[in-house]
Formats: sequence, C-alpha cells, structure tokens
Amino acid sequence: MKKEIHPVYFSDSKAICACGSAFKVGSTLADISVEICSQCHPFYTGKENLLDTAGRVDKFKKRIASAKAKKAK
Repeated sequence: MKKEIHPVYFSDSKAICACGSAFKVGSTLADISVEICSQCHPFYTGKENLLDTAGRVDKFKKRIASAKAKKAK
C-alpha cells in the first residue's frame, strides 16, 4: 500500500442515532450522526406494518394459496 494516501481509520468511532442510542463502529470519522439505527428501525423493533395498496397483499396471499393447492394435487 502507498503511504500517506489513506484516511485515518478510527476503530472505536462513536455513532449517535437521533433516538439517542449510541454505539461504537469502525470508520474514517471520529463521530458519526445517524438518523435511524437498529434500536428504532421498525424492521428490528417488530413494529413493521405492511401497507396494503389496492389489495395487493390479499392478492399475493391468494396466489400463494392457489399455488400450494396445485402443488398438493
């Protein structure tokens, strides 16, 4: 590797989320500010909800059920 062309790497950078959660990560920045993290993201907290636009979820479930029925025959 060439010397003096790479940024300084901080193995214990502090990432602070908008929700107040703080954790350590490796980065080229000493302090990082993020908007969302695993402590407040709906996917990780279990508060995820599906938006059913024009019955797409129901349509998908019907299609899966009919495919399973055909496979069982």
